[in-house]
Amino acid sequence: MSTSQYETQETYGPSGAPPGAPGGAWPGLHDAETVTYGVPVPVYGVAYDDTCRPAYETRTAPPPVARTPTLTLTPAPVDEPGARAGTDGRAARRRRARYTERPDSAMRRLLPQALVVAFLAGGTTAFVAEDKAVDLSVDGRQRVLHTFADDVGELLAEEGVRVGAHDMIAPTPGTALHSGDAVAVRYGRPVRLTLDGRPREVWTTAHTVEGALDELGVRAEGAYLSASRSRPIGRTGLALDVRTERAVTVLADGRTRTVRTNAATVREAVEEAGITLRGQDALSVPPDSFPRDGQTVTVLRISGVREVREEQIPFGVRRVEDPTLFRGTEVIARPGQPGLRRTTYLLRTVNGVREKPRRERTELVRGPRPQVVRVGTRARPASVDGADRLNWRGLAACESGGRPHAVDPSGTYGGLYQFDAHTWHSLGGSGRPQDASAQEQTYRAKKLYLSRGATPWPHCGARLHT
Repeated sequence: MSTSQYETQETYGPSGAPPGAPGGAWPGLHDAETVTYGVPVPVYGVAYDDTCRPAYETRTAPPPVARTPTLTLTPAPVDEPGARAGTDGRAARRRRARYTERPDSAMRRLLPQALVVAFLAGGTTAFVAEDKAVDLSVDGRQRVLHTFADDVGELLAEEGVRVGAHDMIAPTPGTALHSGDAVAVRYGRPVRLTLDGRPREVWTTAHTVEGALDELGVRAEGAYLSASRSRPIGRTGLALDVRTERAVTVLADGRTRTVRTNAATVREAVEEAGITLRGQDALSVPPDSFPRDGQTVTVLRISGVREVREEQIPFGVRRVEDPTLFRGTEVIARPGQPGLRRTTYLLRTVNGVREKPRRERTELVRGPRPQVVRVGTRARPASVDGADRLNWRGLAACESGGRPHAVDPSGTYGGLYQFDAHTWHSLGGSGRPQDASAQEQTYRAKKLYLSRGATPWPHCGARLHT
């Protein structure tokens, strides 16, 4: 029994849910609950148990629909059957006014709960919308991941993928990301490439030698490779020597041969053409040079001998003043000696044509020795008394033919008057008489005449008095 005449209750259908509520249930209420004065209370003897769960824990739950509650007035039983009708009617109206709940008041109480549920449901939807499924491939290793990154650059930074200037990124780092996109990163690898003898360093993102050759545009058909095509290229790179196939023409022995080769030197290309070099044979280009495509090489068949020639080196003259000799007198104190030079010449015949001798080397066998000449500085005497007026010219013509440097066949006598060395030195002369001047020889002859007369010249002495 209620203590009031009228009891106000809010009825929500058979299970206590608002009419039209989804599933016939009110969030947070059991089936056997009713709301009295806006407060849920247990009915039919069922204990209260709050099973309400936050809206964000059930991501798929739809937001609750707010509905206007239906108010039902249940009259209380009358205790006094004899009550007056007028008085009882007024008291009943006052009680109804006191306990009847207005519909807009219930709406204000339910509206904040509905807003919270709607906010949480909207946040969950935005959270799911920002998540992207992306296919990331890093140097061939592929995986699918979820990310909130806005572009490719943020994705790589988020995954700790470091890239350099020689690495390939597709799409570019500034490209916006969408769910389902694919991002590929391929690291660059250094290759120390020697292509046809020319070294250089290049970068490639290929994983094998064959892929690097395709990426660099190197024609590998018929080429020599220092590494197999299937060899993998690590992050540290490798050294690769490539010699492409070239056409080389060889001229030898009046014939022309063209070969396709990947040889490293011209010599190897000539050997591949079936030509053998013998003896002094040579090539028109350096044999160790790299053969170029379309190059023509001529083989020179050479035969020849070496010839040694000796040449004299002339000596010089060194003059020394001598005060013991009269002016105009020169005496050879030490005769000079020429030097000797030995030169080797190569006499070659190239393809049947004889060439000009070519000097190969020169060696000095003996150096020249200079000649020393004593030059007189003493004043010549004016005359020799008692011998000046004799015919000395006629005597000189008879003895030596008038030649100051004349020497007899035996080498014993020399000069204008054919002095021997002993007589010449006894008269004060030095060196050899034939090396002295004509004036000094005449002066010494006059002194000899004063001491011995014409006897020193038994055949020509009579000429002095003619």
